[in-house]
Amino acid sequence: MSQLMPQLREKRVYMENSYENPNKSKDVSLKELRDRLAEFAEVRGWDKYHSPRNLLLALVGEVGELSEIFQWKGEVAKGLPNWTADDKEHLEEELSDVLLYLVRLADICGLDLGQAAVTKIIKNARKYPVVNQKIKSTYN
Repeated sequence: MSQLMPQLREKRVYMENSYENPNKSKDVSLKELRDRLAEFAEVRGWDKYHSPRNLLLALVGEVGELSEIFQWKGEVAKGLPNWTADDKEHLEEELSDVLLYLVRLADICGLDLGQAAVTKIIKNARKYPVVNQKIKSTYN
């Protein structure tokens, strides 16, 4: 255990520094999120709590928090033109919580979430083929 401590200390310093100046213009992959979350949990000793059940329950809680944001707003226009910067930031935080728990859950279950999503899109394309007709949208 004592041999691991310097490595964990080094990781902790790296992790703390890696979050100070995030590059907002960079696209982030699911793999990068997965790896950062795994390391984040490892250096804090949280792996023992990250069972599939616990992560799922945490994910459901975060979905509830996300739902609360929209609960009494009625229909919301695309792009959220009538929302304040603070409201949008709160939404970003809750969406991020949902995404991060989902990515962590998939990782703990040994699943490739990106590949599973692509596979699902292909399945849905076969299940719901394009029909040559004009579609009227009543939603913005």
